[in-house]
Amino acid sequence: MLINETTTDSGYVPDRAELRQHISRTLDAQSEAVVTDAVAVFPFAGMEGVPAEATELAQAVLQLLITGARDGAIDARSTGVVDLRTLATARGLTVPLLFSLIYLIERATLDQLALDESFGATSEPWQAIEQLVRRASFHLLAAFTEHMGREPGDAGVIDALTTLHTRPVFMAALEKEIQRAERFRHPFSVILFDVDRLADINAKHGYGAGDRVLERIGIVVRNYFRDYDWVARYAGDTFAVLLPATQPEHAQQLADRVRVTVEQRLELHDYRSKEQVPVTVSVGVLITESVDQSVRAEQLMAAAKAAVDRAKEGGRNRVETVDASVARSARPPRDTMPMD
Repeated sequence: MLINETTTDSGYVPDRAELRQHISRTLDAQSEAVVTDAVAVFPFAGMEGVPAEATELAQAVLQLLITGARDGAIDARSTGVVDLRTLATARGLTVPLLFSLIYLIERATLDQLALDESFGATSEPWQAIEQLVRRASFHLLAAFTEHMGREPGDAGVIDALTTLHTRPVFMAALEKEIQRAERFRHPFSVILFDVDRLADINAKHGYGAGDRVLERIGIVVRNYFRDYDWVARYAGDTFAVLLPATQPEHAQQLADRVRVTVEQRLELHDYRSKEQVPVTVSVGVLITESVDQSVRAEQLMAAAKAAVDRAKEGGRNRVETVDASVARSARPPRDTMPMD
């Protein structure tokens, strides 16, 4: 059942399963229009590296986005993801360019759905539709990078020690989230976890001990966050997490929980000296409730790193927060809402 004027007045709100099916049907019917709109803005969206005639590539992205919206997941081993990788490789697309392409398809998809007579942008379920499409985009990005990480020669995508995303993938995801936040005016957060005194642990107990610390922290950080958050080994002893559409207080709570978990559970035992080796992290939390697209990912990461430095200077094993919101007239941040 689709919403029309009568059902809207009666207060009927479709469930998520209906919304998923409606999104799928609408986008299947309007796929040509979505692809045409996305390709048309390639030259104006930093996509000079993607030829304007690459409609086959855009169509492949759209079909996977439809799958993600319909099923709520995308299998990294699916034929669609493999085909997208083949096309992207043939076109010479870098990870940032592919992320930009996926974001443009997401934008064109939402613009097309907003014109739909049954579920337009002014209807009651629009917020849920918007979130389902955005989450499908997250799933697509994650599935593609997971697939790349399984292939020989893709060490630049997945960190070999921790199996987390690498810094280039994280920065590409952050750039796209800045664009989403500017367009939809939703908050997001970045958390940096920096291991305290890792150099001392390596010097005293050997690099094997340091690697065990990094492996274990990588597992903790990966397990604490949602499947559509971006978790990466940002530098040698630093882990970064991007939390899309997340309220500031939630990000702060998560950061402190991880800090406490590391302190309480990750103590190492040196079997040669019988010494217990404490492990802690200093944490910087960057929160944004409004952001302008002119802001660059490097600026935000520099602010997060400065928060980590303050945590170190304040005694380590603590959390420092920085508000990187850009002052501007904007709608109030939307209420939190499960993205499933």
